[in-house]
Amino acid sequence: MIDSLLLAIVLLLIAATGFSAYKTRAIEQTYPNIGELTDIGGYRLNAVHLPRPITADLPALVFIHGASGNLRDQFTAFAASLAGRAEMLFVDRPGHGYSERGTAENALPSGQADAIAKLMDKRGIKSAIIIGHSFGGAIAAAFGMRHPEKTEGLLFLAPATHPWPGGVDWYYTLAALPVFGWLFTQLFVIPIGLRRVENGTLSIFRPNARPADYIMRTVPELVLRPRTFRNNAIDVVNLFAYVSAHAPRYREIKAPTVIITGDSDDIVLEELHSRGLARDIPGAELVTIRNLGHKPDYVATDVAIAAMERLAGQPRDLYELAAQAEIRIASPTEETSQPSPAAQAITTS
Repeated sequence: MIDSLLLAIVLLLIAATGFSAYKTRAIEQTYPNIGELTDIGGYRLNAVHLPRPITADLPALVFIHGASGNLRDQFTAFAASLAGRAEMLFVDRPGHGYSERGTAENALPSGQADAIAKLMDKRGIKSAIIIGHSFGGAIAAAFGMRHPEKTEGLLFLAPATHPWPGGVDWYYTLAALPVFGWLFTQLFVIPIGLRRVENGTLSIFRPNARPADYIMRTVPELVLRPRTFRNNAIDVVNLFAYVSAHAPRYREIKAPTVIITGDSDDIVLEELHSRGLARDIPGAELVTIRNLGHKPDYVATDVAIAAMERLAGQPRDLYELAAQAEIRIASPTEETSQPSPAAQAITTS
């Protein structure tokens, strides 16, 4: 009886890991890497690097995606709209997308900030405006503290940067565990996760409309690969302790800073994080857009680009642009469910 039960468990594990491996290969074959891997000292980071154009009027721009994401998210939001204006680096954070995880330090925002700094060196980017969305905001803040000489400005988009009540979702805690986490990611993440992609991406945009082509363009399925999901879970589980320890140091940041947030963000609460950053970083400019959720990079792309221009020293009235964005959000048209202009202009292999 016991032998039969053990055999059944072993067969289940073999079948589950085989299915996960099969689906992982299928996802990667359907959505191959659009970036280039660069060795930064024992491991490789993946990025799309668009060199500085002759017509550039902005400094270099480095984009850092959030949790459960990859470089395609920010690439889809900004690459076409900023074409011809700046050198751009869209990074898969360590252990995400097609980047390798690297050292144990990369389980923290500080380690990931250092990794991005090394990648900038390899790519010949001396300094840049650093743009961080959501979890990427914690990394952008770490970058500003640890690499001020490389930081021309900081743009935070719905950032996660401060302690919050309530902890993290149970599946992150479980997936981050040493042994049971491996079993959980192998057995359950892909079959359950594939069913939740549609609703999950809708909730990220809520209360705003998600572009119809968002899933196809940004490939959130990449995070469902077992190893990537564990890396993502470890990042999320570690974040609370990290920001609790480092938020008091944000006052050390000297770079010009703009924070763009929505008052209807249910993913990362603006009253804790964005207002906290505005309070803690000297001279930071906070732009709050009414009825905006967690995706200012897509719903208020023009405001985000104007913030980059302002950080580059160009005169821009961000509050007037935010007011215009509020009017658009309050009066949505059928176009909001269509492919975004940026996405329509981008082709990927």
